[in-house]
Amino acid sequence: MWKKISAVLACFLVLSILPNDAEANKKKAKTPKKPKTTATAKKSTTKTKSTYSVGDTGWKVRIAQQKLQVLGYKVDNTKGDFTTDTANELKKFQRSNKISASGKLDEKTYQKLMSVAFRKEGIKGVKGADIVKTASKYKGTPYRYGGTTPKGFDCSGYVQYVFKRHKANLTRTADTQGLEGIAVSKSQLKSGDLVFFAASKSSGITHGGIYAGNGNFWHSSSSRGIMLSSLSDSYWAPRYHSARRVLVSNGEVK
Repeated sequence: MWKKISAVLACFLVLSILPNDAEANKKKAKTPKKPKTTATAKKSTTKTKSTYSVGDTGWKVRIAQQKLQVLGYKVDNTKGDFTTDTANELKKFQRSNKISASGKLDEKTYQKLMSVAFRKEGIKGVKGADIVKTASKYKGTPYRYGGTTPKGFDCSGYVQYVFKRHKANLTRTADTQGLEGIAVSKSQLKSGDLVFFAASKSSGITHGGIYAGNGNFWHSSSSRGIMLSSLSDSYWAPRYHSARRVLVSNGEVK
């Protein structure tokens, strides 16, 4: 009997500490693994934080390799190992985009690669103003845990539904939506960009919404349903995590 009561109390305590707008299928943030102590790994971390070349490894190399593939370049792997093949494909990309063909992944090359890939991967033919107009139509719709329809939305279900009304597909959860498109700083936000929040600085994304302009965003609040809030609000400001641009019409990030 006491074991059952203890189990129920434990479950209640776990639920009580989650943020109000936590996703229906929110995943527990994983602690990043420590870098390997191989000679290659050491080279990657001690050489430079902004430029990568043959022999280096890292997540930035992996992203660059993935974007090269998106653009039709043939790289031998997308695991983040900077190979001679990766360098040769980077040279081709650099020449095509009038960048010094060093074959190295510097910040200028990385940002250009992200921008060019965004033109191909991003959502085309949809304006931010139209997304915001559609988002506003559902004001007052109640919050529903796991909800994906106008009968009730959770935060990512709402974002996904609004974009789908414009035949634009986004993933289902806030943490994966936070990986779509390209990163954009708060000062560069435009209507229709996606904004994300976290319970703490060390946790992953737990809430998301649609930037509406003038420092405001549409989202599904667990207490008031679909509503317009301010990024400078005393609750949301310290929880701001990041933003992503998924609409090609909003332009490249420089």
